[in-house]
Amino acid sequence: MTEKEKLVDQAQALVVQKHQLTSAQAQLGQLDSALSTLNAGQQGNQELLDKLIAQAEASLNAQEIIFEFEEHEAFLVESSVFILPEEEASTSIELLSSIDSIEISDTTDWSGYLDGIDHYVARNNILLNEDPFRELLTPTQRIALEKRIKEEFSLKGANCDKYDYMIAGTCGLIGGMIDVFFVGLPGQGKLTQFSDDMTDNAVQKFAKFCGWKGPKEGSDSVASAIGFLERNFKVNYDHQHGTAVGKRFDMSTKNHHLKNLGHSPDLVGLFFSIWDQFNSTANFVAIFDDVDGLGNKIGEYTKIITVDTETFELKGSNMIAKIFSGFVNWLGHLFSDVAGSSGAQGRGSGIPIPFFSLLQFASVGSFGMDKKSFATIAVDVFQKGYDLRHGMAMAIPVLITELLTRITWVIKQRFYHKQLWSDCMPSANNPELRRMLLIAHGSLCLVDTTDAALRSGGDIVQFMLRSNMIAWARFGTLALKELRAWYKEGSLDVESVDAFLDAEYKRILAA
Repeated sequence: MTEKEKLVDQAQALVVQKHQLTSAQAQLGQLDSALSTLNAGQQGNQELLDKLIAQAEASLNAQEIIFEFEEHEAFLVESSVFILPEEEASTSIELLSSIDSIEISDTTDWSGYLDGIDHYVARNNILLNEDPFRELLTPTQRIALEKRIKEEFSLKGANCDKYDYMIAGTCGLIGGMIDVFFVGLPGQGKLTQFSDDMTDNAVQKFAKFCGWKGPKEGSDSVASAIGFLERNFKVNYDHQHGTAVGKRFDMSTKNHHLKNLGHSPDLVGLFFSIWDQFNSTANFVAIFDDVDGLGNKIGEYTKIITVDTETFELKGSNMIAKIFSGFVNWLGHLFSDVAGSSGAQGRGSGIPIPFFSLLQFASVGSFGMDKKSFATIAVDVFQKGYDLRHGMAMAIPVLITELLTRITWVIKQRFYHKQLWSDCMPSANNPELRRMLLIAHGSLCLVDTTDAALRSGGDIVQFMLRSNMIAWARFGTLALKELRAWYKEGSLDVESVDAFLDAEYKRILAA
């Protein structure tokens, strides 16, 4: 049962309880009315009795009848004395019906209670609509809620002033300068060297966590840690050459981490890694030349090649344990490859940036004398060091730009617009902040692209090597958000409304 279904069941239970409460209140109203009727009748009888006694005394006085008797002595009124009431009292009280209820015992569970609710609904002809929570609100509460949602969750356009644009552009320029002077080409920039060192340290720490005792005397510690991980997290899809899998295609030690989909540190890589480990197969992305009838190259196309491997047995006595074992193998093997292989000379070939391997399916365009497609260009770029370590270095100026923009926005809201600190939370849902982030990352991408174009000399591979893909990915997501907000300006932000309503529903149910 999903979370939403649980909320709906709880809401329907509250609707039934509200119906029971309303019925009980109605019965209490009828009971109060009956008691009032009885009270009025009792008062009338008392008044009638008082009147009868007065009439009797008047009759006795008129007949000059005097009673003299001792205490406890009986007496008799003559039968000739008659006292008649002026009117005869009559009282009619409507019988009260019993209140319907749901039987609950010590053994009743939630499922049994829901069954009782269903029977109660059928007996009392209660109509449960698609939104039972609506029945829990009074008309006044619904109007107030709809007004609040319209005011707070309507998509609004940005209302930035000139200072907002100046601040955003400056933040983007700072991030761009950091990217140009400290990132540079893979393996050469100071930030890339920093990320390489951090990756080496992370690999050694992970190896120690897995039982590595440290390097032997005189050996390289990073290579020793990588070798330990390679021995302990073996997989069946770790081929290094296209000829080794029985089907010839262009693959080498420099690009096999990109060609094999199981080496991608994302959901795609996790899926193919588990799949290959369970089925004793290996899946590779191969790019082939597309030729015409005369043998002339007219383009390229991409296909996935699946080959059988030696039988690979996963540890675990059941399916869940085997899946977990496959996940651990995938993660451990990624750590063994993220800093290059144990026998690599120099920096070595790492693993791709998340989802970078999917660029191999973009077999479009024709670049250079060899008419290479964009997919082949992406492979060439990876082979020259554009891997996850370089991706982490590229993320640093993007992160700096993001933080600078958000911090300066908070400062401006607090000290220029005199807002309360509670109203200065840098949420991306704020239209002005969203626009500022777009301008800032756009400025970063402009500086990055200009530098890459000037230094590449028209070489597409050099241009991509100097381009910050992380910055462009962030700018792209912000541009889509801004475009969506512009297109839907004035309409409701459905996702934010759903999140707000879910929180309100849970609060109502907890009350």
